[in-house]
Amino acid sequence: MAQRLTRVRVVDSHTGGEPTRVIVEGGPTLSSPSMPSKLDEFRRDHDYIRHALVNEPRGSAVIVGALLCDPVNPGSAAGVIFFNNVGYLGMCVHGTIGLMVTLSHLGRIALGEHKLDTPVGTVTATLHEHGEVTVANVPSRRTAARVPVQVPGIGTVHGDIAWGGNWFFLVNEHSFALNINNIESLTQFTWAIRKALEENNIKGADGARIDHIELFSPSSTPGIDSKNFVLCPGKEYDRSPCGTGTSAKLACLYEDGKLQPGGVWRQESIVGSLFEGRVRVQDGQIIPIIKGSAHITSEADFLFHANDPFRYGIPE
Repeated sequence: MAQRLTRVRVVDSHTGGEPTRVIVEGGPTLSSPSMPSKLDEFRRDHDYIRHALVNEPRGSAVIVGALLCDPVNPGSAAGVIFFNNVGYLGMCVHGTIGLMVTLSHLGRIALGEHKLDTPVGTVTATLHEHGEVTVANVPSRRTAARVPVQVPGIGTVHGDIAWGGNWFFLVNEHSFALNINNIESLTQFTWAIRKALEENNIKGADGARIDHIELFSPSSTPGIDSKNFVLCPGKEYDRSPCGTGTSAKLACLYEDGKLQPGGVWRQESIVGSLFEGRVRVQDGQIIPIIKGSAHITSEADFLFHANDPFRYGIPE
């Protein structure tokens, strides 16, 4: 129970500037038999850990957390549940890259291919030298193209609805310059789109909430195909090029005939970091393959004192 929590050990990393905080000791043991039910158990019984580790005073809104748990499939190296400042993520590619580098840092895995169980499926991640990782993500798909949404104060915005492990609204047509000095206006614009999607009941498959908004523009860097800005569910922007967002984009490119299997799409983030993406088509499904790198930034023991009024985070 929450009141008995005293110490949690974490390892922090960043993937292209986007932080990942992995719980390596002191987290709960989840008894549920599947990854979706493990997520439900964590959310129901242990959400205070999520709140304590990624929100103030220990964390910040940009941090993505990861709980290591036992795998559910034979041959998988681990199970993982990703979470952020407002809730839980189906999949997180930047977090998976950070997790792989963390497991290597701890001496738990060697170079090579490893399978990881997530609430939305099993992914394959290959650890290379120097912190590089290639992730074969869950199958991605576009469910609707150029969907119009009326955004108050802005007008009609068109975007593709696509799944890359989370649901995205991908916007190519806009008037904004994607640069680090324009974060405030980009955040306001994409947040307005998200609210308009909810108000107009525009959803992903099976009524799923579209909680990631992604803008694209050409990159000014030679050899880079695109630059993006991604607004995450908690109203923070992704410092990395966003792996699930790049996965969603790859599905759209494939559907439009702009990317063939084996071709490389280089996606730049708002801060200038880079992912390389490819697609593989298997049994009629689009498998996005994302390559990036992560770096360990710290190890820490978080302490929870009974007389600390904010030991589980500042109340929302």
